[in-house]
Amino acid sequence: MCDRSYPKKLAFQYLEDLKNEFEKVNHSQIETVARPYAFIKFDTFIQKTRKLYLDTQTQRNLAKLNDDLYEVQQIMTRNVQEVLGVGEKLDQVSQMSSRLSSESRIYAEKAKDLSRQALIRKWAPVAIVLGVVFVLLWLRGYIWK
Repeated sequence: MCDRSYPKKLAFQYLEDLKNEFEKVNHSQIETVARPYAFIKFDTFIQKTRKLYLDTQTQRNLAKLNDDLYEVQQIMTRNVQEVLGVGEKLDQVSQMSSRLSSESRIYAEKAKDLSRQALIRKWAPVAIVLGVVFVLLWLRGYIWK
């Protein structure tokens, strides 16, 4: 329908303009058409629009291309910012994970220490009593021999 060198954006914009104008002008008549070439009057609009789009260097077409490029640039900028935001969030999660890991090691050490202290408090009196009884029995056997 057009040369390969013709910008795709302009070609699609041309078709979009034709579609929009056709629907605007002939919307109510589309369903009731009974004869061929019922919309032949629309050909004049097609020809005028075609002339506007033929020269890709016209100010209007350049403006449309620039608008499209600006839109693409905005989308890319937004995407890059989102990627950077995700990267920052990943860094924060990594730092939190490292902090959690070190705090869990500290917790494990304190838990072992508390467990050891509880064991000592529970069995120390029994060990002392048994030690005293053993020493007394040993002394009794050593002295009365």
